[in-house]
Amino acid sequence: MAVRSGGDYRESLAAMSPLVYLDGRVESVPDHPAFTGIIDSYADLYDMQGDDRLAFEEDGSRYAMSFLVPRTQDDLVRRRTAARLWAEYSGGMLGRTGDFLNAALTAFSQAGSWFADADAQFEKNMAAYATWVRENDILLTSTVGSPQANRSVSAAEQGGGETTLRVVSQDSDGIVVSGARMVATNAPIANEILVMPQTVLRPGLDDMPYSFAFAVPADIEGLTLICRRPLRHGNSVVDEPLAARFEEIDAVCVFTQVRVPWDRVFLLGHPAKSNGMLTQTGATALMAHQSVTRTTVKTEFYAGLLSEMAEAIGIDRYDHVRDDLAQALVAVQMGKSALRAAEADGAVNEYGFFQPDMAPLAAVRNWFPRYFQTLPEKVRKFGASGLTALPYESDTRGELEADIDRYLQGRNVPGHERVHLFNLGFDAAVSSFAGRQALYEYYFHGDPLRMSAAYLTAADTSAHRQIVAKILGRGR
Repeated sequence: MAVRSGGDYRESLAAMSPLVYLDGRVESVPDHPAFTGIIDSYADLYDMQGDDRLAFEEDGSRYAMSFLVPRTQDDLVRRRTAARLWAEYSGGMLGRTGDFLNAALTAFSQAGSWFADADAQFEKNMAAYATWVRENDILLTSTVGSPQANRSVSAAEQGGGETTLRVVSQDSDGIVVSGARMVATNAPIANEILVMPQTVLRPGLDDMPYSFAFAVPADIEGLTLICRRPLRHGNSVVDEPLAARFEEIDAVCVFTQVRVPWDRVFLLGHPAKSNGMLTQTGATALMAHQSVTRTTVKTEFYAGLLSEMAEAIGIDRYDHVRDDLAQALVAVQMGKSALRAAEADGAVNEYGFFQPDMAPLAAVRNWFPRYFQTLPEKVRKFGASGLTALPYESDTRGELEADIDRYLQGRNVPGHERVHLFNLGFDAAVSSFAGRQALYEYYFHGDPLRMSAAYLTAADTSAHRQIVAKILGRGR
């Protein structure tokens, strides 16, 4: 099938029956109001793949651009262009679009020797799975982290060793796993769940049962998806411009004696390799290339929103407002520059694909989670009390229409248009949807403190220190 349409995606969901709980058992995911908006949006994304910038031809078939194996810098640009088009659709609010994990799978498909180093069968399994996902344009999600039972002890000690997802047995047919993983964004509307290794595992027997990588269908027997509360209130796209369309539901994955066939196991019993699966295969670099593209678009969205709000109510001439706008535009350029630098300084890695330089991408991944928190703050500052006085769309078109157009008007816009714009600001900075976005971006790549520590550990400061040494006259 290769590139699929929105209709194909909807059909794939209708054919599945995941065990989903959201205020009780969900009988039909496609028909449940918590999922209809996001399913519509993902279907739109699949329909967009008719655009040649979002797909490529190979061996007579057409595939999603996120599966393109980059061989040159130009290929990275093609991948970025596609990722950008998808991100623009939601202003960067959709964090788990298929291209993110497709990037990881593309890297894995080329790093066969890395998997073969653990077991030759793992290389074959990964290659076959990556091919199947690409040819069927499967929507993947992944699980991140373990239950927060007791963070002061290791995975093997959580809840007596029985809460964290682990291998409980294996035989000639495959492995059996039990335990929980959190969080799997979009799991109820995904086709497959890629269960990645935990980090950081310790060498030794205690952590061996927690060292694995595999994939399962989202409706595999024994898997229960426990969803968080929806953040959308069921209002129109005017009242909730973002939440009505772009709320990705997060779920806890509970595995109860789930049998995973051997052909879907990609790593088992290698804690050291588990810790390095993403970084050592080049997957982190391709994923970061996609995620920095998305967060740059998201910064552009906020810069545009701030500009529109400032102009609408005539505050765009104040110096403190102009300073905030300037800083948002600077942030946009930082993201764009990092992407260009990563592409220009990329190189063919040991697995034969052109890998973006990780240094500028790692810098943005460390900087953006904290910087992003300032963007909703600026929206709240610009909107002030105007964000607390927003009537329903129905009232802007009913008997109150004249009053709303008169008393809620902006400098150059009638009241109903300003309400629509400020509803967008509310959804981006004040609503529950906005709160989840802030939390999501803060922890998107992991704990920011751990990220900073890892970044510093990997950093080479010798050239910087040499400048200081020269000024101090050392070595003369």
